Amino acid sequence: MDIALGRTGILVATVAAGLGVVSLVYSIVKESELARRQGRYFLVVSAVGLLLSSFAMEQALITHNFSLAYVVQNNSKETPLLFSITGMWSALEGSMLLWALILSLFVVAMVVVTRRYAEEKTTSWALVIAGTVLLFFVALMVGPANPFIHTVGAIPADGQGPNPLLQDYPLVAVHPPMLYAGFVGMTVPFSFASAALITGEDEGFWLQRTRSWTLLSWTALTIGIALGAWWSYQVLGWGGFWAWDPVENAAFLPWICATAFLHSSVAQQKRYSMRVWNYSLISAAFALTILGTYFTRSGVLQSVHAFSDSNLGNILIIFFAAVVVFAVALVAFRAEKMRAGRKVKTSLNRETALLVNNLLFSALAFVVLLGTTFPLLVQIASPEPVTVGTPYYDSFAGPLGLLLLFFMAISPVVPWRSSTFSEIGDRIKVPTVAMVSVLVLSVLSGEYRPDILATFALATFALTSAVYQIYRTTLSIGRKEGYLRGVFSKRNGGMVVHVGVALIAFALVSATSFGHEGEVRLERGQSAEFFGAKVTYLGVQNVVTPAKSSFEANVLVNGVGPFHPAITQFGTYTEAVGSPSVDVMFSKDVYLTINNAPNLASAHPVITIGVIIQPLISWLWVGAATMGLGAALAAFGYPQRRRKSGRRKEGGVHENLVGDPPLYGESPALSHQGYLG
Repeated sequence: MDIALGRTGILVATVAAGLGVVSLVYSIVKESELARRQGRYFLVVSAVGLLLSSFAMEQALITHNFSLAYVVQNNSKETPLLFSITGMWSALEGSMLLWALILSLFVVAMVVVTRRYAEEKTTSWALVIAGTVLLFFVALMVGPANPFIHTVGAIPADGQGPNPLLQDYPLVAVHPPMLYAGFVGMTVPFSFASAALITGEDEGFWLQRTRSWTLLSWTALTIGIALGAWWSYQVLGWGGFWAWDPVENAAFLPWICATAFLHSSVAQQKRYSMRVWNYSLISAAFALTILGTYFTRSGVLQSVHAFSDSNLGNILIIFFAAVVVFAVALVAFRAEKMRAGRKVKTSLNRETALLVNNLLFSALAFVVLLGTTFPLLVQIASPEPVTVGTPYYDSFAGPLGLLLLFFMAISPVVPWRSSTFSEIGDRIKVPTVAMVSVLVLSVLSGEYRPDILATFALATFALTSAVYQIYRTTLSIGRKEGYLRGVFSKRNGGMVVHVGVALIAFALVSATSFGHEGEVRLERGQSAEFFGAKVTYLGVQNVVTPAKSSFEANVLVNGVGPFHPAITQFGTYTEAVGSPSVDVMFSKDVYLTINNAPNLASAHPVITIGVIIQPLISWLWVGAATMGLGAALAAFGYPQRRRKSGRRKEGGVHENLVGDPPLYGESPALSHQGYLG
């Protein structure tokens, strides 16, 4: 029943997606209203088919239907309900089903949101492009990534269960879906941007339509990446949260491009400039999600996050190449029209700051992409495996990150019109004083390392600048519209995101530069001091559940606890997995692992406990949460009130005058609104 329902749903989704794309293309060519309506309905039917398939898969996992091969490989009778549910995205085929399901829901949302513009060619072309991407992914499940394959031979009495790392922490229920939503969501702005170029529509219109879509996808991707770092920190037992792993990089790359786009798109909205930049950035963000899918699901790169080898690699890389060729061809096709836009004036103004911002983000993306793909390029010429380690990334990403912190603080105070250095200096007096104060205090406290001093100084500069901007915006809006609208205005959203980034910068440099790692050997009842943490060993215990068997230590940290670092064995997996335990404090974390279990047959059994001190690492999660809140505020906060009278033209674009008092005396029509930067 589950297999039949699942296969039927995928078949319906594939046929409906194909018919939807064909009908919409026919409606464009023949200007057929009936075909346009049918095409939109077919795309909705495709989503219904994927919902049926997802229901069938979840039912098979929850009921332990071992007639389905996927359930045998990723479930067992002892698997807890939560991890049975998350088993759908615990392996290649199920993850493709989740990917396609989320994409289909985005396409349905496009159909619903664009119902008022349904007759426009641009809208139809956007749905054609998004529908084609959906058709590609559902077609994969008809062939090489079919999740509904019947078990070969006799149906086993039990399955082997999920990968141990996927049943050791509840974040598996949130992190992958959130990351997929961020990836898949990039399809929407790419579809609208490409459609606008195909039809020759004024590109400013697609920016208005897709800014919220991009912000939504960016937020999901940001939260997904942060949750992945948290999961790695809490589960893997190495005490870290980011290792420049190829699959981590695959998620980071589209995030970089989307972040740059959210900043520079303002220049196109305000001044009709940076048009090629914006289409290139949103196309790169989408294309890199496809490349990330290739990295994860082809088996070409070794990663703790990657799925096993599959035959999807060639198909995915061909699709990635097709996307790149399509985007480049569209830019070439509309090159003359796009060059007709206003050129960036390289003077001391906001446009120049956004241009430099784009160059820095592009350089960072290039560094990460080169480091990720270099082992693959080397394999073409040599069979010897090559890896690119953390020192490579740190040596380039560190300086680029510092420059981005600087421009993150400067860009919001630079006006759109040309200005002078003295004028900018007046606007950053408060952040500069704060930065110099932190720099002096750091030196007086004995810190002389240039990289750490620079990070602390620039993070303080960026943080103070953002807080000061929030204060000014709240006052300026609050005096006329009420302070509630001022605090929760869209215009404050980007600055709240900047606050989160600054907090993350403090956490990163503190945890990586001032931490301590070691181990203590203790008998039961003994204590040991480790860089201010008193570790007391109370003994061990075995904890057995139907799903796992754990050997746990009972440990106090500064008299608080007990904490339970463990060694755990899951189901049929013979290899044990270390499970850390963390004492979370505001100023630091104390991270505990069992490095060597005691010999309980000995007269004086000794346990070796790994201890890692992580200063300010909790600020990393606070910073990520702050970024998410800022993005939500930028998307859903109070908008600026507009006057009925007055329209002015800036660089070819008409803009309504905004009623909010502008920052630093800028023209009201040019004050920034709810963007990330």
